[in-house]
Amino acid sequence: MGVVSAPRGRASLTIGALSESTGVNIETIRYYERIRLLPAPPRTAGNQRIYEPAHWQRLTFIRRARELGFAIGDIRALLALVDRHTVTCGEVQGIAERQLAAVRAKMSDLKRLERALEDMTASCVGGLVPDCPIVETLFQDRAS
Repeated sequence: MGVVSAPRGRASLTIGALSESTGVNIETIRYYERIRLLPAPPRTAGNQRIYEPAHWQRLTFIRRARELGFAIGDIRALLALVDRHTVTCGEVQGIAERQLAAVRAKMSDLKRLERALEDMTASCVGGLVPDCPIVETLFQDRAS
């Protein structure tokens, strides 16, 4: 598995530098630490978090997985495979295929939503008429 390397010239990063270099909000980084998706970093004598390149790599992995819509549980499962050094392409593929199916289902739902909105807006002539079919449609119960 290819590993992305941390920003050059830095052995450790503050939370601000980690946030800036990964594009992940500081509060989100803290959240990932709280839920133990990202290991807690060592701290300085002044209690400042100091992140190592491994933190940067893991956070980059998490950010990219979230961009692709993976749920926290799936990211946790993927990272567990990586952490145990037992990752197999088949296991990862299974998780990715489930995510792909979820994305396709959402796309299908969005297409249905698009058609419903097209039908509603097509029924409206606009202008200054007092009765609007869009408003009437929104007041209707779908079960009726």
